[in-house]
Amino acid sequence: MPSLVTRFHLLLFGVTLAIAGVALIHIPASYFFPAHWRGSAPDWLWPRDIALAVPPLMQLTLMAAFFLLGRALTKNHLAKTRHIFDPALTLLLSVMAACQLGLLLLGIGSDFDLFRITGFGLAAILLILSVVLFEAERHSYGGLRMPWPIASDRAWRLVHKGSGIASGLCAIALAWLAWTDPGPGILAIAIGASLAALPMLAALLTLATRRL
Repeated sequence: MPSLVTRFHLLLFGVTLAIAGVALIHIPASYFFPAHWRGSAPDWLWPRDIALAVPPLMQLTLMAAFFLLGRALTKNHLAKTRHIFDPALTLLLSVMAACQLGLLLLGIGSDFDLFRITGFGLAAILLILSVVLFEAERHSYGGLRMPWPIASDRAWRLVHKGSGIASGLCAIALAWLAWTDPGPGILAIAIGASLAALPMLAALLTLATRRL
């Protein structure tokens, strides 16, 4: 049976593990990643092993969730939604891989702040997504696909405009955090919260408008 988890997704997971391996070799076990800065001194530290384990564990969780989602969908529904779920999983796994690379660069003392670059990049993607969702027409390619139908044209407009506005707000918040640079810890939490909150909000909006 076709799966939402592809070989490319497994490749991204393998790359993340490889980055973790390089980090374990080049970063001392006693090292703590500075996650937040207060003035010129870090006031929030991540232990090396715990920090490096988080991205691959998150990727495993995401792939398991998408695999189960693909098994739960009918073959017809899977075919109709694959063009949404496949790039969504790719984006999520890529963000985790970028965070892992950011940890490696932090640990070896590089000035290349990949966490901020990831924040700016995701903000740009969410801004584009906000426009696509806000302007989406019913049954368009860019429209949301849920396991349950959106009841009416009015509900469709409300769900998509609400999701588009939320995506735009997340984009602005991420861009502001990446610009002000509070530390990789705050950025990582904001990135994770944005990626989790947007699909949950879209699902709740579809359920809330089922009677419209």
